[in-house]
Amino acid sequence: MKDTLDSTPADQSAPEQEGFANRKLIRPSLSRTDHNNHGHNHPVPERRERSSAPASAKKVTPTEQTNAENFYYQKQMQTKTPMVVVLRDGEVVQGIIEWYDKGCIKVNRTGAPNLVIYKPAIKYMFKEGENGKR
Repeated sequence: MKDTLDSTPADQSAPEQEGFANRKLIRPSLSRTDHNNHGHNHPVPERRERSSAPASAKKVTPTEQTNAENFYYQKQMQTKTPMVVVLRDGEVVQGIIEWYDKGCIKVNRTGAPNLVIYKPAIKYMFKEGENGKR
C-alpha cells in the first residue's frame, strides 16, 4: 500500500517536474550565465546599461532649452511676420523680429525706433493678423 501511495504522488509530480525542468532549461539561455567564459556576455551588460540610463535620466532635471523658442523665432524672422509684443506693464509693441538671443529680442518697427526688448519684460506675443489676448 505504501508503494501505491508513493507511486501515485510520483506519477502526479512527474509531469509537474518535467514542466519545471523544461523551464529550467530555457532560463539559462535567457540569462546567459553559461556564456560568461566565452565572451558572449558583452551585449547583455550594454543593454542593461542602456535600459538603466533612461531610468536614471528620468531622475535628472530636464534641460533648460527645448529649442522650441528658437524654432519659433527663426520661423518668424525668416518669413518677416509682423508681430505684436505685449509687455508686462501693458505696453504694446508692433514690428518684425530682426534677431534674438538668450536674453532679448530686437524688433524692427516702421515709422518708430527699433527696440531691443528683454525677454523677461515680455508678457506674451502673437502674430499681428491673429486675435491676441488683449
